[in-house]
Amino acid sequence: MTDFCIFCEIVAGRQSARKVYQDDTVTVFWDIHPQARVHLLVVPNQHIRSLAEAESADPVLLGRCLQVAARVAREQGLAERGYRLVTNVGPDAGQSVFHLHFHLLGGNPLRLPLG
Repeated sequence: MTDFCIFCEIVAGRQSARKVYQDDTVTVFWDIHPQARVHLLVVPNQHIRSLAEAESADPVLLGRCLQVAARVAREQGLAERGYRLVTNVGPDAGQSVFHLHFHLLGGNPLRLPLG
């Protein structure tokens, strides 16, 4: 990887973030521009630009991201009432950091429709 990536820096501990979970494959931290009472980012530690660029070797990593998201949602008290898990792919979808990440949103009623 040659480009600067803020999420890679957070994963490596070179940039500060309010982390709530980290293991060898996934890091979870609070979004600095929350869109819900609970707004966490679930980030694979491995740099992947977006879901569109996930390769055939990545299903285990992607599954681990979803497992961790569910675990953190339970720990944050979101499981009973519900939560939203979203990933944006590309600039038209609102992706502003080009490192695959999932937004875990909850803690208050979330509006529909999206977009």
